[in-house]
Amino acid sequence: MKYLLKNDFLRKLLLVNNKDLVIISRFKTEIMKYLNVAEKNDAAKNIAMHLSRGTSRRREGFSKFNKIYEFESEIIGQKCQMVMTSVSGHLLGLEFVSAYKHWQSCNPLSLFDAPVFKHCPENYENIKKTLEREVRSCQGLIIWTDCDREGENIGFEIIEVCTAVKSSLKIFRAKFSEITSVSVWRALQNLAQPNKNISDAVDVRQELDLRIGAAFTRFQTLRLQKVFPATLAQNLVSYGSCQFPTLGFVVERYRAIENFVTEMFWKIKVNHTMNNLSIDFSWERVRLFDQPACQVLHDICMENPQAKVTNVKTKPKSKWRPLPLDTVELEKLASRKLKINAKETMHIAEKLYTQGFISYPRTETNEFPKEMNLGQLVAHQTGDPNWGAFAQNILDSGGPTPRQGNKSDKAHPPIHPTKYASNLSGNEQRLYEFIVRSFLACCSKDAQGQETTVNIEVAREMFSASGLMITARNYLEVYPYDKWSSKEIHVYETGQIFNPTSIDMLEGSTSPPNLLTEADLIALMEKHGIGTDATHAEHIETIKSRSYVTLADAHFVPGVLGMGLVEGYDAMGLALARPHLRAALEADLRAVCEGRKRPDLVLAEQIAKYKEVYLTVTAEANKIDEALAGRLSEQAVEYTPTVETFVSLPPVFKCPKCNSDMIVKQQKNNADKLYISCISFPKCKNAVWLPTIVKTIDVLPESCESCGPNYKKLKFEWRNNSISHMYPPPYIGCIGGCDMTFLELLKVNISTVKNVSGNNRALTTQSNVVTSSNNRNANMIQTNTSVSRQNITNQPRQFVPPPTVNRTQNATNPSISIPTNNNTTNPPRIQTASSTGSGEENNVFCGCNKPAILLTVRKQNANHGKKFYKCPTGLDNGGCDFFLWAPESGENVPNRSETSSSSSGYHSHSTGTWGESSSFPTNDTHQEDNSVMCNCNMPCKRVTVQKEGPNKGRPFYGCSKDFSSRCTFFQWADGETNTEWRGATRGGGGRGVARGAARGAGRGAARGEGAARRCGLCRREGHTRNRCPDA
Repeated sequence: MKYLLKNDFLRKLLLVNNKDLVIISRFKTEIMKYLNVAEKNDAAKNIAMHLSRGTSRRREGFSKFNKIYEFESEIIGQKCQMVMTSVSGHLLGLEFVSAYKHWQSCNPLSLFDAPVFKHCPENYENIKKTLEREVRSCQGLIIWTDCDREGENIGFEIIEVCTAVKSSLKIFRAKFSEITSVSVWRALQNLAQPNKNISDAVDVRQELDLRIGAAFTRFQTLRLQKVFPATLAQNLVSYGSCQFPTLGFVVERYRAIENFVTEMFWKIKVNHTMNNLSIDFSWERVRLFDQPACQVLHDICMENPQAKVTNVKTKPKSKWRPLPLDTVELEKLASRKLKINAKETMHIAEKLYTQGFISYPRTETNEFPKEMNLGQLVAHQTGDPNWGAFAQNILDSGGPTPRQGNKSDKAHPPIHPTKYASNLSGNEQRLYEFIVRSFLACCSKDAQGQETTVNIEVAREMFSASGLMITARNYLEVYPYDKWSSKEIHVYETGQIFNPTSIDMLEGSTSPPNLLTEADLIALMEKHGIGTDATHAEHIETIKSRSYVTLADAHFVPGVLGMGLVEGYDAMGLALARPHLRAALEADLRAVCEGRKRPDLVLAEQIAKYKEVYLTVTAEANKIDEALAGRLSEQAVEYTPTVETFVSLPPVFKCPKCNSDMIVKQQKNNADKLYISCISFPKCKNAVWLPTIVKTIDVLPESCESCGPNYKKLKFEWRNNSISHMYPPPYIGCIGGCDMTFLELLKVNISTVKNVSGNNRALTTQSNVVTSSNNRNANMIQTNTSVSRQNITNQPRQFVPPPTVNRTQNATNPSISIPTNNNTTNPPRIQTASSTGSGEENNVFCGCNKPAILLTVRKQNANHGKKFYKCPTGLDNGGCDFFLWAPESGENVPNRSETSSSSSGYHSHSTGTWGESSSFPTNDTHQEDNSVMCNCNMPCKRVTVQKEGPNKGRPFYGCSKDFSSRCTFFQWADGETNTEWRGATRGGGGRGVARGAARGAGRGAARGEGAARRCGLCRREGHTRNRCPDA
């Protein structure tokens, strides 16, 4: 027994007692949801209409030009939900990284090897956002782009965007040649896989066009603007590997005309007129370029002027109906017959296609497949008053029998009408009519006739004439674009003798060939493999827009600039204006499409070819100058590019993210702000942001001995003296990580300059100084011992003698002497003293380790007349934001623990802060606790948190020293320990308080146990350091 089960049933077959027991259990299956993406909005609209049978629901996407259509459909009998939307051509564009975008930023030669990346242009971002949003709720993706090379590549751009959001998508390709109900339903039930080979060929072509075009265009433009400032100062002198061969065809024909030498010739013509019918007999010799010889032969004929009929031959004559239309023929015939240029022709054809009136207009095929139902297509046209009767006659005479060509791209049939259109106007109606008439003509029969040829002899010289009688016009009745007229002739018999009416010797001259029409130019491009059927019109428009050629009476004439460029390259012996280089590339691209060649090898080979040509061009550039000088009537200015012509930015080090060069740049909106950026931006966004204290940076040719050859030494100049006591200017150093103190001062994240791996990210420098950090700016220095976060515990502090700074060392290499103590985990401290300029000791230091300046409030308010201490440099000039009220007369200068939080400017972003959770009111009394020792091996002070928050009122221990020399020790007094020290001792007097202390103490405590975990590298919540995207 057979059981027919529906798709939503599960059948289990069990064998029980040698009998089949069929158990059918129904279950609910999840309905698949597919995102469908077409190449244009009109295509998406019409495909959705056919697949939904007119029931699709429209809604808006982020792009107002690309709508979304929702409907239900079936794929191989399975119900599914469909979301149909569209792009607008290519979604992603290929560009150079930012360092190579500006014309003066690099030598054009470097563009052959410069990094490139694909990105979404700003005007297509909304389309991209629509795809990203819609694909999240879908399980499958169906590509409905045009089935040609560009369409396949656009499909892979869509796939790239969608899989970045949802990698588990099932991906399919719909293949169709017309947007009709039958075609799109057939495509939906026969889904295939996208063809990566075809997309790769487009990627290769795009990259080559970008590199070759940019390199030669920049070279030509920058040079010729300098050499011919009066004529070309504002001109873009572009180059393209298809543009120049196209220009070359026009120049070659113009040269042929310009160099043509006219020659005189002579010929003999015999005329026989009878009963008002005149017949001319043509000479078998055609013509002679020797007048005396022709004269002798003419004289002989005149001596015996009788003609004898030697042969009369009558045979059937046919005029072939046109072949099915491919793209090239459509462009050529529209240009010749309709006077519509190729660009407009393709624009109209695209519109007719998306409206469903014609099949896909970009095809190389000129033969209809045998299985195609042409009769149905002919039947659509029977209602037209102009050609309907002819269409009906085709059906009544056995059906369409199209003439077959010999070309097929295996993708699309020839161009043909898909349905009848009666509401078109203008050129749309004219082009649609031409396509219909061409289709009906090729499905009809050849025109038939009878041709009679008569041969005569006059004094042994042979002449002939012919006549034509049309017996059946056939296709000519519907195809007015061809002419075939009858030509009457007298009735002659073999052996008949008659006297000619006249025997004349005529004089003539040879004429040069005509200038190229657009149809002629397209034919030459097709013959030599320049561009594709889809790009011919684009290349022609480009050379017109650049003024390389002009149109005169529908014929192309080269402009003076175009002529000069071609002549200049020809003088070098280069074939840039010949089709050979580009034709070889097109052949390679076809091989990539067919899987016979690897795209990377083709790319490398072609780049090497054009790079070699470029080097020759730059070496002999004066030949272009000489050729153009003769054409432009302007004296060439002497021009020799120097090293300074292009701003070369020397690399500082290799980017740890992508291994590209990192270079020094200025911010666009703030020239005083320097940063080090990856040249691959925006593909790579790694950057080293430098504080405003850095005034200038010069990249030196020497490499750092510690960090290796990829890290160059840098010469720094400071905007103020806040760190001059540690790194006197001009300071020569490195930011590769060999001097962690220097990185800490510049607030440089180590991960932006060096690859950092491992959970504790411990880095060992050349001087055996090991650092450990769990945030961007805080690092710890310890000698001869690797310290991780887990090693920091609340242990008894042991005294460590402060290190000393050798002030007499070379300014480019400051030395910090740090004694080693392997029995302690406490970091070393650096202390110093300073005096005021008056000689009076000043024990108030700002966060920059400078004697604070004493100022008086001048503003009329409650604090008028009060004195306060402030950083002498100021935050805007690279200093700190230190602020402290001065004591009243008779009082001593308070230390940090006696300073009000409301009056102290020693904030969390200043060096040496306690953290956000602590506050010190002036009326609070602090107790020293000899049982708890700080990092300085001194009794701690017991302080109470006054700031509003979860820790308000909670006591803790801190260093009892003055804020200018205080260490970063912190411990809760209620028994819960938090003594982790995350700061870094900075070599220099009084700057031993680290920025990381705030995070290690008050901030961590104030956040509480329930707070979200932060990454130890980037400080963002939601992940840990071993999963950090910046790692």
